[in-house]
Amino acid sequence: MLDWQFKAQEHAKTCMPEEACGLVYIYKGKTKYKSCKNISISPKQTFIIDPKEYANIEDKATIVAVFHSHPFEQPYPSAADKTICEKFKIPWYIYSVSLNKWYDFKPSGYKAPLVGREYVFGVHDCWSLIRDYFETININLRDWDRPINPQDFTDNPYFENCFEKTGFRELKPEENLQVNDCLLFSLNSTGLNHVGVLLQNQMILHHIEGRLSSRDFYGEWLMKCTGKRVRYVK
Repeated sequence: MLDWQFKAQEHAKTCMPEEACGLVYIYKGKTKYKSCKNISISPKQTFIIDPKEYANIEDKATIVAVFHSHPFEQPYPSAADKTICEKFKIPWYIYSVSLNKWYDFKPSGYKAPLVGREYVFGVHDCWSLIRDYFETININLRDWDRPINPQDFTDNPYFENCFEKTGFRELKPEENLQVNDCLLFSLNSTGLNHVGVLLQNQMILHHIEGRLSSRDFYGEWLMKCTGKRVRYVK
């Protein structure tokens, strides 16, 4: 076992039953491990490395891998893990504390399926699904930073502000919907906190928190929840 792996392993044990996370980096020709604070609001299920910690290491050294632990599960990556790994563009290492097993994987061009992905706020949520859908029709939409706490997003939805900056315009009341138009919804919120895209045959593709992404009929309930209709024009 490499020295950095031993340190990461011991770090994971001290964080039980929460997920540990850290960075593997090269400094002055040596591979080192930096334990990081897991700032996720659900640290027993997910991890988020503090961006400030990441930036501090990146300023001084070369980050070569991301580490996190699974307290009780197999050390295999979730779909969200694979998606984030693609964004980091460096290898990931996972250690199962209870099973004392390691697993590592690298960016490989992974794309999560549009239907059936699990909801992970900021990784696999309604906006990331819209971005991935538009990518299939050769349109690259800007991503937007999410607050760490999903409740902050619900309390202050940014959908009402970001769509114009992303290349969309609001449809006039007399304009009919077309395939690829986006629908902004208010779901248990005073503001617009959800988005879907219109498909053929009055179906929409969307991803509601706590559910798998799905294609659903744009029927009476969703119509009542619709607060804005927008079309990509840029």
